[in-house]
Amino acid sequence: MRRTWVDEFSGGSVLVIAGGLLLAVAGIAATASQPVMQPQIALAFGALIALGELVRVNLPGDRSAAPLGAAGGLAYALLGDFRNLDGTIISTTYGVLQVVAVSAIAILVGAVPHMAVGQSPRLESLARRVLIAGFAALLFRPLYTGGYLDGLPGRGWQLPALMLAIVLFSGLVDALLAALARSGREHSPFTSAARDEFGALLGIGSAIGATGVLIALAAVAMGYWALPLFALPLVVAQFSFRRYAGIRATYDQTIQALSRVTEVGGYTETGHSQRVAQLSVAVGHEMGLSEDDIKDLKYAALMHDIGQLSLTDPISSGATTLIARDEQRRIATYGAEVIRQSGMDRVAHIVEQQTEPFRRPGLPFDANIPVASRIIRVANAYDDFAGGSMESVTRLYALDRLREGASDEYDPFVVDIMSRVVERTMLVDV
Repeated sequence: MRRTWVDEFSGGSVLVIAGGLLLAVAGIAATASQPVMQPQIALAFGALIALGELVRVNLPGDRSAAPLGAAGGLAYALLGDFRNLDGTIISTTYGVLQVVAVSAIAILVGAVPHMAVGQSPRLESLARRVLIAGFAALLFRPLYTGGYLDGLPGRGWQLPALMLAIVLFSGLVDALLAALARSGREHSPFTSAARDEFGALLGIGSAIGATGVLIALAAVAMGYWALPLFALPLVVAQFSFRRYAGIRATYDQTIQALSRVTEVGGYTETGHSQRVAQLSVAVGHEMGLSEDDIKDLKYAALMHDIGQLSLTDPISSGATTLIARDEQRRIATYGAEVIRQSGMDRVAHIVEQQTEPFRRPGLPFDANIPVASRIIRVANAYDDFAGGSMESVTRLYALDRLREGASDEYDPFVVDIMSRVVERTMLVDV
C-alpha cells in the first residue's frame, strides 16, 4: 500500500510528534525567559547536534537516524564537570529545559537543509530525538545540579555506570516510542513492532549511547576537544551504516526490476507484481511478521510470477488463479528454481509453496506451508480478480470471491486481514 497522510500521522505517530513539540516549546520558552547557562558549551554541543542532523542517514526498515546528533544530545544531557579553554574545571549548572531547548533548536537547524531540497522532515524521528534528550536530562541533571553525585567521582566506576544505565533506559524508551509510531503507521501489533525496534536498538543504538557517555566523561579532562575526538569513530560507523543501507537499496531496486520482466514480456498485467507485493506486505505487518520475514515476503511477492517465463503462450491476463492447479504448481516450481540460483533459498521456498491450497477437502490444513506463501496466494488471487481497479464494486467482488474459497483454497485468517486492508484503503481513496 502506498504511504498516505493518514498513515504518516496516525495513532502513535501523532502522540510522539505532539509530545516532542510540546516539550520543545516548553524548553525553548523557559530558556528564552532567562540567561542561557554556560552559553559556549551550549553552542558547541548545539553545533554537534545540528551537524549530526545534517548528515542523518536512512536505515533499512524505513528508519531515519542521526547517530552523531543523538550522541551529542545524550552527551549534553549527561555532561557534568567541564574543562574550559583556560584549563579551569567548572561544574555545569544548566537544567533539563535548557538541554531540551538546545537539542530542539539544533535539530531544527540541521533539518532545514533537508526540507529546503524537498526531503521529508520525518517529524516523528525528530520528535523522538528531542524527547530522548529531555528524558536523559531528566534522569541526570537534577542529580548532578542538586549535588547528589558529589560522592561519585568521574574517575571511579559509579558515575560511568550511572550514565550507561541512563543511556540504556533512554534507549529502551526510544524503542518503545518508535514501536508506538510504527504500530500505528503499519497497523501492526505493538508487540511485534517493539520486537523489531529493540532489535534495531542493538545495532547503531549501542554506538550512539557509548559515544554520548564517552564525550560526557572525557569533557572533564579534554574540554571541547572531547566532542570531535570521540565523535569521529561514530562518524566512521555512520558511513558504514550508510553504505550498508545503500547496498540494501540497490538490492531492492534489482529485485524490483527483475519483478517487471514478466510485465515487459507480456505475461502479466502492468503493476500486478507491485500490487501483490504491497498487499502482501500490508497483510504481513498486520499479522505481526518480523522485519526479516517481511523482507522475504516482499521479495517473494515481487517475483511470484517469474515462473511464467517458462510458458510458450502467456496466460490470459496473466491470472494464474484461473488455470489448473498442476500448471500453477509447475510455474511456481520453475520460478523457485530460478530464484534459488541467486542464493535466496527462503524466498524460493515461499514462491514454490504459494500454489498449495490452505487445506485438502476433509483434511486439516498443512502447517508446513509458510505463512508468507499463504499470504501471497490470497494477495495474488485478489489482484487476479480485481486487477488495478479502483472501483469499490470490483474490489468488493474480489473479496467475496476470496471468502467463498476461504477455509479450503485460502487461509481464512489471511482473507479476513486482507479484507480489512482493502476496505481501509477504500475509505482512504474515497
